[in-house]
Amino acid sequence: MPFGERYPPLIEFVQRFLEVDRDMGLPQQSTTAWRAALEYNLIQLLAEVAPSHADSQVFFSNSGAEAIEGAIKFVKAFRPAAPYILNFTGGYHGKTYGALSLTPNEEYQAPFRPLMANVVTVKFGDIEAFRTEVDQLGGNNIAGVFLEPIQGEAGVIIPPRNFLEQLGAICEHYGIVIVADEIQVGLGRSGYHFASIEWGGLEPDIITLAKPLGGGIMPVGATIARRDIYHTMLGGLSSKRHSSTFGGNSLAMAVGLKSLELLLENNLAARSRRLGAKSLERLVTIQQRHEHLFEAVRGMGLLLALEFRPVVGPKAAPVQRELIDELSGLLGLLTLHKAGVHANLSLNAKRTIRLTPALNIPEPLLDELLDRVERSADHHAWAVEMLTATAPKTLYGLTRLARGV
Repeated sequence: MPFGERYPPLIEFVQRFLEVDRDMGLPQQSTTAWRAALEYNLIQLLAEVAPSHADSQVFFSNSGAEAIEGAIKFVKAFRPAAPYILNFTGGYHGKTYGALSLTPNEEYQAPFRPLMANVVTVKFGDIEAFRTEVDQLGGNNIAGVFLEPIQGEAGVIIPPRNFLEQLGAICEHYGIVIVADEIQVGLGRSGYHFASIEWGGLEPDIITLAKPLGGGIMPVGATIARRDIYHTMLGGLSSKRHSSTFGGNSLAMAVGLKSLELLLENNLAARSRRLGAKSLERLVTIQQRHEHLFEAVRGMGLLLALEFRPVVGPKAAPVQRELIDELSGLLGLLTLHKAGVHANLSLNAKRTIRLTPALNIPEPLLDELLDRVERSADHHAWAVEMLTATAPKTLYGLTRLARGV
């Protein structure tokens, strides 16, 4: 959520829109001025850092997972003879069927197998592992690669700086389609509008966006694809191959356009980069003073991670480790909540809690957030103290929650 809850300028805009707009609101990919304006401005923003995307096109949907589903179809339509798709350890792309197939997490995948075939998972950040997999499968047999430039749900995992650029060179050699999932990190959260390009030196063929486009009040997803890729699947009457009843509706497009305007006019990407660097420096200091509570801290822009140590020592049986990790994360979340900090669990990293403040958060309030994290750490010098400080009834409930009971 780029502006926090119910950002007044956005709410006021929507109220005015509903009073005066007379466009047809619901046709799929509605051909209104609102949709055209949002597509044009997204492409212009992308072309500033990736000129080869100057004539790309956008398919609008209602969520990040839908944006990924569309990207899968674009990839398969463009390289129909290539059976394989590569993804990465720790990756998170959503929980609809195709997106789930690209999210290598046993907890979420196991109940729904068989999933999409021929998905091969490679170690994230390891360019030699990627090169080896491409050589073994054969570059011409790989339709596409799906990746997050910075992995969010894995606990803010940042690859080596040259990883994305080297991956791009390998894929370009074979014509493999690269899909950059910027749903969580794009449009300012990472400190960049397009982290894969501006930070990573990669120029993807397809980019997926969602969360910040909706401004926290409207579901909006977008799949940006190079023109040849877009037209291979959706050119002419083939446009019937993929559709979304509410995707591209006027209200969603208007909110997306206003959200983009607010992000750009207030230069929130650069602000996120500046405040994120300052916040990470502070968190590193806190972690170094409380190394028995926090195993690590990470961050890029205003996407920050606190990795808690396990609340029970390493002697626990391996079968219990996952439960202990989940309980550690829940207790970390509860501890921060009690300190007045609203934080997020990480779906692919159970002991990692993320801080994702609004990109327009007043700087004194951000300082107060970090003060509260530090005061909380001062009261729990060791991870086990989060366990002993929790009431038995609450602890019992959290344990049942972690076990899925």
